Amino acid sequence: MDEGHFMLTLRAAGAKLNVADGEAILDFSAVRRVDSKALHALEEFAQIAGEKGIKVVLRGVNIDVYKVFKLVKLTRLLSFEYCPAQSPRSY
Repeated sequence: MDEGHFMLTLRAAGAKLNVADGEAILDFSAVRRVDSKALHALEEFAQIAGEKGIKVVLRGVNIDVYKVFKLVKLTRLLSFEYCPAQSPRSY
């Protein structure tokens, strides 16, 4: 998911919730910031998924974006998955 197409990608994922099998995984590794519209859309997405018994998993969330999710209390609706590609390489 990239910042420029956040809303479109979220809508497309929302359309697939009816056929999701237990969890919806969204790759956030390219997202560096979120605005209020994106936060609201993500909250609605997570609530709809929750009503359908689907767990929303965000993969590779940037720490600054995670802090925003925590601040607005979205972390209670979401699960997070570590993305090894994000870790700095050690030589």
